[in-house]
Amino acid sequence: MTQVTERGTPLPTALPTGRRRRSPAAAACVLGGAVAAGLGLGFLAVLVIVLWISSPYPDSGPGGALHLAAGLWLLAHGTELVRYETLSGVPAPVGLTPLLLVALPVLLMRRAARLGAAAGESGGEEEAAEAVLPAGAVFSAVLCGYLSVAALAVVYAAGGPMPADPISAAWHVPLVAAFAAGGGVWAARGRPLGPLPSWVPDGVRRAVARPRYALALRSGAGGALVLLGGGVLLVGASLTWHGAEVQGSFLTLTGVWSGRFAVLLLAVALIPNAMVWAAAYALGPGFALGAGATATPLGFTGSPALPRFPLLAALPAEGPGTPLTWAVAAIPVAAGLAVGWFAVRRAREVSCGETALTAALGALVCALATAGLAAASAGPLGSHELSAFGPLWWAAGAAALGWTLPPAVALAVAVHVWRTRPAGGFAGADLDDVAGPQDDDWHDSGVREVRWAALRRAAGTLVPEFPAAPSPEPPPAPAPNPAPRPVPAAPTGAGAATTLPATTLPEADPDPATTLPEAAADPAAAVALPEAAAAPVPVRVPVPERPRAPRPVRVVSGLDLTPIPLTARPEPASAAGAAPLVPPVTGARVVPRRKP
Repeated sequence: MTQVTERGTPLPTALPTGRRRRSPAAAACVLGGAVAAGLGLGFLAVLVIVLWISSPYPDSGPGGALHLAAGLWLLAHGTELVRYETLSGVPAPVGLTPLLLVALPVLLMRRAARLGAAAGESGGEEEAAEAVLPAGAVFSAVLCGYLSVAALAVVYAAGGPMPADPISAAWHVPLVAAFAAGGGVWAARGRPLGPLPSWVPDGVRRAVARPRYALALRSGAGGALVLLGGGVLLVGASLTWHGAEVQGSFLTLTGVWSGRFAVLLLAVALIPNAMVWAAAYALGPGFALGAGATATPLGFTGSPALPRFPLLAALPAEGPGTPLTWAVAAIPVAAGLAVGWFAVRRAREVSCGETALTAALGALVCALATAGLAAASAGPLGSHELSAFGPLWWAAGAAALGWTLPPAVALAVAVHVWRTRPAGGFAGADLDDVAGPQDDDWHDSGVREVRWAALRRAAGTLVPEFPAAPSPEPPPAPAPNPAPRPVPAAPTGAGAATTLPATTLPEADPDPATTLPEAAADPAAAVALPEAAAAPVPVRVPVPERPRAPRPVRVVSGLDLTPIPLTARPEPASAAGAAPLVPPVTGARVVPRRKP
């Protein structure tokens, strides 16, 4: 009988568990990025469709409204749109991005990245370690899904009235998406501030690890926030001052409620831009209102051809500046003081030069932040005279550095010197004599008795009655010194030693350990000292003590200081009849835990 064994094709080996689980996690991250982009597009599409439906005179159909929504979504990323339907026939770029509109894609993208980085952490430790993707993989996957939808939006917006510039969209959309995704992954990982990656040079990693750079970032951010806060005050004050002009431009711009609602939404979306423009105005360079008009604290030059808009109606009057406009210089000075205040460390081992360098770096960070915000808030609204709107980024950054650097360094050094000053005091002096009587009710004797009585009554038997300490016996009075006795002079002669002359010395107390009885009884046995040892005996003069000022003592009567009887503590149960608290464990085996 012959046995035949059939050797078939071997079955494929199973993939590692981590690889099987990470593939769905990466797909979920890609899908999350695409959903974030779709939500932003859908929100703007719904808003534009509502305005199109409520408009009494729509220019196009629903397809045109959807194309416009795609263009607005790309404009929220900083992409320039191109308007072809102009009176001159020349295409006009529209690149002034409402900064409040930028918050929509940034928040959605950040949320998608944070959820993708936190996916899989709800399971066990081993499952979470295998299912959670690395930070770089989550960042790449979410960004890939988002940019895929963005590319489709660029193609779809090309058939509308305001298509997007492909070159501008090619770097604006990835930049905003990468910034938001990086922030989301960093937040999901617990906002770590550890060392930089290994591919960064060692010198840069050691330099960034120093605490001066964290303080510089914090102080620079504080200065930038102070500048923006001053911009908010300027915008609010200008809108209040020109309230009649603002209301008139809002009412005469359109007569239907849907148009006024659209104007109101646009004005609200441009308020952050107005804040940055006002901050640049306070710094000095101001902002441009076309090709030939500039508004600065020193004056409003040029004749801008501005459309009727509520925010533009609150601009300062044309002509030279006034002391009221010059007073806005207090805003950058306050920003510099804020930078200097936040740049000081409380450690005493930090040198003054280190503090000054930190303040200078904080001023540089504030200048860079101001330049970035100025660049993001400016842009063209058309061609020729409308080709430049907003502040110049390099001028705003340079002015911010020049305004914040001197006060920041000066205040930081002054605060550092004040905090690290040596502790004052009087060396060797009595604090009671220097300060005099202390009027401190907390340490008075009567108040202490009141507090002790209240504590005893509240504690019950927890505070027992301690016996009073015996009063110390007064020290014995010193015995009076006896009358001084003369020291006999030694005989003089050839064989005699040179002795001291007869000098009157005080009688010293006898020491039984060192006094010899024979020498004390024989008066003729005088101690002979050599001639070189003859020296005047130092006399100690007592220094009278300064009288101390008496401290006031407050005596409180009527206190209930009766001792509280202590109750007997019950005897514990016998250990023989008591059951054990923990039953004995038999037959247990300790299994070592496997490392993941």
